[in-house]
Amino acid sequence: MNSPVLNNWSLRPAHLDDLDGVCDVIDAYSLDLLGVGADNRKYVVLTWEQPGFRLDQDTRVAVTPEGRIVGYGEVEDTEAPHVRAGSWIRVHPEFKGRGIEAALLAWIEERAEETIAKAPSHAQVILTHGINDQDTDLQALFKQNGFRIVRHFWRMVIDLECEIPAPQWPDGITVRTLILDEDLEAMVRAYRDSFCDHWGHVDAPFEEDLKQWDHWIRNDPEFDETLTFLAMAGDEIVGLSSCEPRDAEDQATGHIDILGVTRSWRRRGIALALLRHTFREFKQRGQKRVSLGVDAASLTGAVRLYELAGMKMARQFDAFEKELRAGEDLSLRTLEARDAAS
Repeated sequence: MNSPVLNNWSLRPAHLDDLDGVCDVIDAYSLDLLGVGADNRKYVVLTWEQPGFRLDQDTRVAVTPEGRIVGYGEVEDTEAPHVRAGSWIRVHPEFKGRGIEAALLAWIEERAEETIAKAPSHAQVILTHGINDQDTDLQALFKQNGFRIVRHFWRMVIDLECEIPAPQWPDGITVRTLILDEDLEAMVRAYRDSFCDHWGHVDAPFEEDLKQWDHWIRNDPEFDETLTFLAMAGDEIVGLSSCEPRDAEDQATGHIDILGVTRSWRRRGIALALLRHTFREFKQRGQKRVSLGVDAASLTGAVRLYELAGMKMARQFDAFEKELRAGEDLSLRTLEARDAAS
């Protein structure tokens, strides 16, 4: 791919020593749009170093003649069957509206086209991008380039100053924290069963999921086994709440990264008990709030659960999609489609 010159800026692949510059762009973007900065350093590192991700192929930075990084874009296409490529753009607010967003999007589309050859020949291939609903300029750019909004996702938050009821565990269910070297494979299997009926899910080989989990957990300097809670039925993991000690936007907010219950154990109160157990643990550790992300039209009714637990919507992100190749949609869109397939 060529590196086009853009009014004295150029695009090139990111290098490891670009980390500070990329993180500065992400932080400034968040502060300008939302009024709060975002410390995404560890997430950038973990993304760059994840299995299947290549800096030279999957990233671009926009750089001024003086060497300042003012924009960043990436494409994530790390797992089979390679039918949904994800993408991400951030531009420093001082350089908004100068063509950098459009140049990064053009590169993203060109890079994403390469995924088509790796996908099954009969399958539809999609390029996705999540955009905060307040970023109307970036949303307009994507719409002009043939993307459409297909889903809304919420960031939900609970203030821990309120009273947190004690969790009520169903008969036969206990809770304990993760023992990583013993539980990782079983936890990944429980996760896969818990999330296989979520909108947009695409089946991936178990070995690839396990490799990704192993990378994201073992290379996260903040990962804490005592902040992953496992709901157990005997020796079986039937639910999990995997958390990060702090939210990227707020040191005083804990974050629930994953909360799920396996399909055969739903509708028994396990998810609500896990939530309340997690809230109380964060409160005991001195955190003021807890956040998580959720599909606003969750097929499994997650929003109702979180509202019942006292959480409120704080922010919305819109999921954009563009079809790169027509074909059979291998992602889950409705529970009826899952049931028909099974």
